[in-house]
Amino acid sequence: MSVLVLQVLGLALGVLGWCMESSCTSSHSWRVGSHVDAVMTSSWFFEGLWMSCTSNSMGSVQCNKHKTVLGLPGYVQGCRALMIIALLLGLASIIVSVLGLKCTKLGSTSQEAKGKIALTGGTLFILSGLCTLSAATWYAVRIVQEFYDPFYGGTKFELGAGLYMGWGAAALAILGGAMLCSSCKMGTSGTGMPQGGYRYNYSAQGPEKTIYRTAPVSESGTLKAYV
Repeated sequence: MSVLVLQVLGLALGVLGWCMESSCTSSHSWRVGSHVDAVMTSSWFFEGLWMSCTSNSMGSVQCNKHKTVLGLPGYVQGCRALMIIALLLGLASIIVSVLGLKCTKLGSTSQEAKGKIALTGGTLFILSGLCTLSAATWYAVRIVQEFYDPFYGGTKFELGAGLYMGWGAAALAILGGAMLCSSCKMGTSGTGMPQGGYRYNYSAQGPEKTIYRTAPVSESGTLKAYV
C-alpha cells in the first residue's frame, strides 16, 4: 500500500510540475524592465521567450511577438529548445508513469515489469525538470550579467515571475520523479530469494558436503512446487 501511495504522490507532483512548466513556457514575464535609474516612470517592460510586452499606468498592455527567430540572442533560442524538450519529456513521463502504477492493469504484465515502467517514467520526469532548471538558470544568469555590466547599452532587466515559476516547476518534477524511482526500488525488494530459479547453498557437515536446494518464491510470496 505504501508503494502505491508513493507512486500516486510522485505522479501528482510530476503532473503539477508539468502544468507549471507549460505556464512558464508561455509566460511573458521572464524578465521585467528595471527602474533602478528612473526617478518617475509610467510604463513597464517585460519579456518572455515568445513575446515582449509594454504596459502603462492606465492598465493598458500591448504585446508583440519577436519579429525574428534567427536574430534573437543565442541563449533565448537555447531556452526555447530546452523548454520544448522539457514539455515533451514531461508528457511522455506522464503516460509511462500511469502505465507503471501498481493499480493499473496492463494485460499480463508482472509487477517487476511495471516497476521498471514506473522507473522509466520517474527518470523522464527528472530529465524534464533538469531541462527546465537549465533554461531558467541560463536565462537568469544572462539577466544578471547584463544588469551589472557597466558597458551594456540596452535596457536593463530584472528577474521576472516566469523564472521563479520555472524553478518551482523543476523542483516539483524532480521530486515527483525521485518518488517514482524510489517506489520502484521498494516494490522490487523482497525476501532476497531469486524468482524463477534455484539457489544452492553449501554447508559442510563432517567429512561430507550436503547440497540444499531452495524453491523459488512466487510474486504472491508463496513457495512454488518442485518440478
